[in-house]
Amino acid sequence: MTETTKTPAPDATPAPPAPTGLIPLPLPAARALLLGGGIATAASAFLAWTWTSEFPGDLTITGYPGGLQWLTFTAGLLTALYALAAYGIRGLGWLLPARNNAPLVLNAVGGFAVTWFTVIAISTELGGVVNLEPGGWIAAVASLLPVIGAFALPQERTGDGTKAALKAYVAKSERIPAPAATAPWVQRAVITVVTIIGLGVFTYGIDTEYGELFVGYLFVVTFALWALHTAGLLDRFSALVAANRSFTLAMGFAAAIAFPFTQTDDHYANIGVNILIFGTVALGLNIVVGLAGLLDLGYVAFLGVGAYTAALVSGSEFSTISGVHLPFWASALAGAAASLVFGVLIGAPTLRLRGDYLAIVTLGFGEIFRIAVNNMDGQSGPDVTNGPNGIPSIPDLNLFGFNFGEAHDIGGFTLGRFANYYLLMVLIMAIVVLVYTRAADSRIGRSWIAIREDETAATAMGINGFRVKLIAFALGAALAGLAGTVSAHVTYSVVPTPYQFAGSTPPNSAFLLAAVVLGGMGTVAGPLLGAALLYLLPEKLVFLQEKSLLAFGIALILLMRFRPEGIIANRRRQLEFHETGQLDVPKQTTLTDEPAVTKAGA
Repeated sequence: MTETTKTPAPDATPAPPAPTGLIPLPLPAARALLLGGGIATAASAFLAWTWTSEFPGDLTITGYPGGLQWLTFTAGLLTALYALAAYGIRGLGWLLPARNNAPLVLNAVGGFAVTWFTVIAISTELGGVVNLEPGGWIAAVASLLPVIGAFALPQERTGDGTKAALKAYVAKSERIPAPAATAPWVQRAVITVVTIIGLGVFTYGIDTEYGELFVGYLFVVTFALWALHTAGLLDRFSALVAANRSFTLAMGFAAAIAFPFTQTDDHYANIGVNILIFGTVALGLNIVVGLAGLLDLGYVAFLGVGAYTAALVSGSEFSTISGVHLPFWASALAGAAASLVFGVLIGAPTLRLRGDYLAIVTLGFGEIFRIAVNNMDGQSGPDVTNGPNGIPSIPDLNLFGFNFGEAHDIGGFTLGRFANYYLLMVLIMAIVVLVYTRAADSRIGRSWIAIREDETAATAMGINGFRVKLIAFALGAALAGLAGTVSAHVTYSVVPTPYQFAGSTPPNSAFLLAAVVLGGMGTVAGPLLGAALLYLLPEKLVFLQEKSLLAFGIALILLMRFRPEGIIANRRRQLEFHETGQLDVPKQTTLTDEPAVTKAGA
C-alpha cells in the first residue's frame, strides 16, 4: 500500500509573518526597558546636569528641574504612561485606541532627542563634555534605554502586502467605542480639557526665553503629537470636533481671548497679535490657493494696500491726505474695499491664465506694487506714499472711548497696548473665519473646489470659471486688506520694505504661501497653525533668521514627501494623496471578467 502525501491547495495563502522588532530582545525585557527607561528619564531631570549657570535655564540645581530639564521630564513621563498603557493597566487603555507600538517608539525618540540635544548644547556652548555633571551623563544613558526597548517591540507591517495583518489591525482598533457613543456632556468636557491643554502648550512655546528651550519644546511637541496621531487619538478627537463643531469653535475663540490674560510681558502679546495678523492674511490666501486652486505669488501686496489705505485716512501727520481722520470702522472698510478693488483690477485681465502663467503674473503684480509705493515720493512719481520713508506716526485706535494705546486693568489683569490690539484681532479673526466657512460651504465654495479639481470639467458642467475665480481673488484680497488696516496701527508706520515676495521675516508672499501649504490647504486651522510656526521660528531661533528660506524650503520638501496634505489635512485632499492605501483594491478586469492585459504584457 503506497502512502499518499497531501499537497496544499494551489490558491492557499501563507500566513503573514509575525511582526518583529528591530532589536532582538524578548518582549518582556523590551517592555520593562521601555517603562524603566521612561521613569529613569523623568527622574534624571531632578539631577544637576552642569556645574555652571552660564548655560540658560540654570541646570545646576539638584532636586528641582529647570529649563530644558522640564521638557525631558515631560517626555519621560509620556513614555512611562504609554508603556503602562501597553501593559494593559486599567484606566490607561484610552491612550492606545489603535493598539499599536508606534506611539511608544515616538515618545521614546522624543525624550532621547530633547535630552541629547541639551547634553550636546551644554558641551558645545560651554567648551566640552567636562562641563557635564554626573546627572547629565545619567540623563543621556537613561533616555537611551526606552529607545532600545521601543525598537525591540514588534512593529506592525502594513506596507509589504500583508493585507490580512492590516485588516486585523483595523478590526482591533474598531473594538474601542466610537466617540459618538459617549454622552454629549462628556464629549464637551473632553474638548474643554484639550483646549486648556492646547492653550498651555501654546503659551509655553511663546514664553520660551531662549533658542535652546524653544528647540527642545519643538522636539517634545512634535514627537508627542506624532505619537497621538499614530495612537489614533487625533482621529478620535477629530470625530468629537465633527460632532460638536460649534462648541469647539467657541472654545477655540475662548482660549484665544484668554491668552493675553496669561502674559506678564506685553512683548509676548506683540508676538500673538502679529501671528493673528499673519494668520488672517494666510486664511485669505487659502481661499485663493486652497479652495480655488489659484497660485498667487504676490498676495502680500493686498496686505500692503490695506495698510497704506488705513495709514492715509487715520490722521497721521505725515499722510498726504491732510485733515482726514476716519474712525476705525471706516478705515477698516476703506482698506478692505481698496484691496478688493485692486483684486478685481488685477484679476480681471489675468485670471483667464492658468497654472504657471498666472503665478508669474501675480508675482509681477506684487513687485509692481512694492516698486510703485517706493517711487510715490513726489520726485520719482506723485506724492502719495512718501516713498521709502513710508507713513509714520499712525495714531493708536480709539474705539468707543477705549484707547488701544494705553494699558487697562480688567479683572485684576493689566492689558498692555499689544494685548489690546490682540483682542481686536481675535474679533477680526472671528469675522474672517465666519466669512471663510460660510463661503466654503456655499454654492460658490463648491464651485471653487470644482475649478480647483478640474477647470475644464467644471466649465463643461456650466460653471462660469472666470467669474468664480474672480470672486475668490476679490474676497481673498479684501480679507488681506482688512488685516492690513490693523497692522498699520500696530506697527505705528507703513513702509514698502515688508511687501516683497521673499525675505528673512514674515509677512511676505513666500511665507504666506508656505503657511498655507505647511498647515494644510482648504482648512481653517491649517493656515493659522502654519502662520504661527513660520512666525515663531524666526522670532525664537535667531540663528535661522538669515537662513529661514533655506530652512523652510527643506521643511516643505520633507512635508511633500511624508505628509503632502499638510499638518492639518483636509479630508478630501488626504484621500487624494493616499488613495492607494485602501484595504481592498478591486482587481482590474475586462468586460468579459478576464484579467486585464497591460501593454507590457501584450
